[in-house]
Amino acid sequence: MEAVNWLEEMSGRLVKRIPNQENRLEFLRAVHYEAKRAGLDPQLVLGLIQVESGFKKYAVSSAGARGYMQVMPFWVRLIGGRNDNLFHLRMNLRYGCTILKHYLDIEKGDLFRALGRYNGSLGRSEYPDAVRAAWERHWHYTPKAAPKP
Repeated sequence: MEAVNWLEEMSGRLVKRIPNQENRLEFLRAVHYEAKRAGLDPQLVLGLIQVESGFKKYAVSSAGARGYMQVMPFWVRLIGGRNDNLFHLRMNLRYGCTILKHYLDIEKGDLFRALGRYNGSLGRSEYPDAVRAAWERHWHYTPKAAPKP
């Protein structure tokens, strides 16, 4: 039941960015799955996506990072397969979540430093602060209490 509540809550918050309900629900299910698979908070991942791409599937940065989570193509050569498409929803989320988890492991759970590594801005506060702010302001979620019998 909690997963349904989460999906409804996040869907309502995302409607202006992804108006089509079917696409929005597919996106949220994929975020939830890939975040949990990597041991990450899905709301953190939503905050990161907001900052990285503004929820634009085909976003490309000036450095060449691609997709929702702005994954650099060198990661495909490093840990993926030659034909991996970084504009594919699940592929982009899988890479992005795996990379963030890798950096969290390197930094022994220090989210600030892991986010700095993710963005290539280690030691500067702007990016980690922006992701945390998006996470806390827009994507924070507290599960509803179960009704008492």
